[in-house]
Amino acid sequence: MNIQVDKTLDAKGLACPMPIVRTKKMMEELPDGHVLEVQATDKGSMADLQSWTAKTGHAYLGNKIVGNVIHHYVRKASASEIKPEQKHPITLTNDELNAEMGQSNFTDHLILIDVREPAEYAFGHIPGALSIPLGALVNRTSELDPSKGIYVICRTGTRSDMAAQMLSNLGFANVTNIIPGMSEWTGPTKSEE
Repeated sequence: MNIQVDKTLDAKGLACPMPIVRTKKMMEELPDGHVLEVQATDKGSMADLQSWTAKTGHAYLGNKIVGNVIHHYVRKASASEIKPEQKHPITLTNDELNAEMGQSNFTDHLILIDVREPAEYAFGHIPGALSIPLGALVNRTSELDPSKGIYVICRTGTRSDMAAQMLSNLGFANVTNIIPGMSEWTGPTKSEE
């Protein structure tokens, strides 16, 4: 498959949120209708870029994987197609989450979802957090109790923001994004063996 690209962004070796941050910056420089190839090694970049393009109006054309590099293809939308980027309005800080987790009935009324990739989760997650990677979230919503509040966490708050918006759009009424996420989490963690 030979895809005509106008610009290439090397995001290999970068973890969330950097592939998205660099993609946003590069898209600002591209003329409307041009195609950007984003080369990334972060498996989470697949869900991240697809979600980001859906939110902003740019077109995610697809991807191909060569070795351990994911080649994403994104077409820049015209000014009339671009949607203003929005953030999920309900957030909680790491410290606030840690304080709430100290309550004996925390899991009776709340579900904590970790939307990072399985390897990130395995190397350290909050005890009791349910691992549902962002890319699998839509297909796994049946595992969630809509009568409970849902807290969503990732590494930096970017993927969890996308997940929180996704869940709210699917009708979940009480969804909260945890910021800044696991990169600055100082509470208890558990690793998979």
